[in-house]
Amino acid sequence: EVQLVESGGGLVQAGGSLRLSCAASGFTFDDYAIGWFRQAPGKEREGVSCISSSDGNTYYADSVKGRFTISSDNAKNTVYLQMNSLKPEDTAVYYCAADQDSSCLNFDYWGQGTQVTVSS
Repeated sequence: EVQLVESGGGLVQAGGSLRLSCAASGFTFDDYAIGWFRQAPGKEREGVSCISSSDGNTYYADSVKGRFTISSDNAKNTVYLQMNSLKPEDTAVYYCAADQDSSCLNFDYWGQGTQVTVSS
């Protein structure tokens, strides 16, 4: 059974940092891309970042470039999202997802989400 479990969310002041984790199981981690998405209340879900576990290519939304860093520990089947210089507009539920084509385009499996709240 494929499982993606996010952790690391919480409440932080603007300018602070959080590190989200996405622990994956039930599939060959090296063959997949893992993406981070977020959805704020009343807004559509947006892609934040993605990493291809096979070649390490990374992608970022313009809104988080220079502040967020995605990384992968293949030995632990875990992807991290280091979020620095957080802003109130980063407040959202953050989800990780797995793309079996490793393209960062079509995601097949999703986690349950973790809440990130940034206070001003």
